[in-house]
Amino acid sequence: MAREFTRVGVVGLGTMGAGIVEVFARNGLDVTAVEISEAAVERGRVTLTGSTDRAVAKGKLAEAERDALLARVDFRVGLDALHNVDLVIEAVPEHLDLKQRIFAELDRVCKPEAILATNTSSLSVTEISVATSRPNQVIGIHFFNPAPVMKLVEVVRTVVTSADVVADVEALCERLGKVDVTISDRAGFIANALLFGYLNHAVGMFEARYATREDIDAAMKLGCGLPMGPLALMDLIGLDTAYEILDTMYRRGGRDRRHAPAPLLKQMVTAGLLGRKSGRGFYTYERPGSPKVVPDEYTPPAGDAALADGARGIAKVGVVGSGTMATGIIEVFAKAGYEVISVTRGAEKSAKVCEAVKTSLNKGVVRGKLSETDRDAALGRITWSATLDHLADVDLVVEAVIEELSVKKALFASLDEICKPGVVLATTTSSLPVIDVAMATQRPADVIGLHFFNPAPIMPLVEIVQTIRTSAETSATARAVCAKLGKTGVVCGDRSGFIVNALLFPYLNDAVKMLEASYSTADDIDYAMKLGCGYPMGPFELLDVVGLDVSLAIQRELYLELREPGFAPAPLLEHLVTAGYLGRKTGRGFRDHTRR
Repeated sequence: MAREFTRVGVVGLGTMGAGIVEVFARNGLDVTAVEISEAAVERGRVTLTGSTDRAVAKGKLAEAERDALLARVDFRVGLDALHNVDLVIEAVPEHLDLKQRIFAELDRVCKPEAILATNTSSLSVTEISVATSRPNQVIGIHFFNPAPVMKLVEVVRTVVTSADVVADVEALCERLGKVDVTISDRAGFIANALLFGYLNHAVGMFEARYATREDIDAAMKLGCGLPMGPLALMDLIGLDTAYEILDTMYRRGGRDRRHAPAPLLKQMVTAGLLGRKSGRGFYTYERPGSPKVVPDEYTPPAGDAALADGARGIAKVGVVGSGTMATGIIEVFAKAGYEVISVTRGAEKSAKVCEAVKTSLNKGVVRGKLSETDRDAALGRITWSATLDHLADVDLVVEAVIEELSVKKALFASLDEICKPGVVLATTTSSLPVIDVAMATQRPADVIGLHFFNPAPIMPLVEIVQTIRTSAETSATARAVCAKLGKTGVVCGDRSGFIVNALLFPYLNDAVKMLEASYSTADDIDYAMKLGCGYPMGPFELLDVVGLDVSLAIQRELYLELREPGFAPAPLLEHLVTAGYLGRKTGRGFRDHTRR
């Protein structure tokens, strides 16, 4: 039988601490909210009042409920006020010596049976616990920001935390309406261990000028459905906080180079560019604390004129291929008003592609997203062919054939002979080097990557991949075409994985390593990333959808090109692929889909 908590204490009333106070008080618990001074107490009171007032304004909290909530909170100065609480949770800045001092004092002040908890997101709960004479009653309760909204709580047990204490805290989380995942004391726990490697990688990508901040963020939001891009998220978290978390994880987590804070991050923190709270980080904000981004010297020019500057005129487009991606790209160009020549290997494949395009367009009509007139006009713009010679007078060719370099190089060599001068030749490869394809022609300046995402008619993102031989005119043309298609084009260099896959798949690989180490379950890791970070899918859900074989192939390419030890494919991923467990398409991957 779990113990009944009636009064809890919260130490530290910053954004997180005040949020935790609100969570407890919303759920009927009396709260003693403690700060170091009257001024700090008042700031905490203002934060709590502001949050509850916003909830009332949005209709999520009645005025009477707000008043009852605030009445349950006793704001006090000094830790002595916590002498009669059943549980106290500390939410002060992430400094080990500070937390140890507080816990030593809590050990003295609090009654013997009280549970002492830390909200740390990266420090060792074990090292904090040994500052007390009751380490078996010390536990991590890691809420996510904003605490009243985010459903996830990481419950962190040390090797000496009592099983009763763990059970009591798990029951409390349920009472609070939270989803808890219980894990052992390891650097970064689940969410931060997976999230911050990805964020740091994004900073390194920006630091190397591989892509702009806007393009990196747009790529991850539109390509992966994430609620925020990585650099905007770093600004929200605070660059100083992010630096401390990464540095702690690097020192505590085996000195993985990918957790070593990017040099740019340290420089920005030193310069006081801390993100939203200081008014400037990777972006510039209207004022300190404001979420509104304002233009600065790095903001790209806006408008169609900027996109079209130097672009060639494109009227007729050739699409080579007969798969799902080729079919989607044909539809996208035809609906955007381009004349399209679809080239496949034989009349039978052309007939199948034609039927697939018609089916997709008809669905658009049924769903009210396309008129019958527009459908008929789009179909009327498409010419079906089985010979490359029909591409002699097109302005742009988009290749969407099998992901084999030899096949693509042979195709581009043929296009080089057939197509007129000045034609832009684009490959939709998601993983192969575009320069290898370009050098199969005598016109590498005209070759570029246009990586559409599947399904092409729906996904708004296109990665525009420039090689070191791609001309500025070709790049401008690609950007203008993407804009006319209604897509967001993000420009990047010709490097393995481009933006999305280079940031996404190491994160997925890290999740597999975490599972392989028996640190947590696939379900809890998925819960952590969905509920703690707002991801649309957990890593194992996503891996099973993408296909473990596809994921392994991409991870191998990243590892071979970048030679980063942390990118080496997880052995568990390799073993599952060898066993034929490839995900949903085979009925089994990280989960058994035949039983669902």
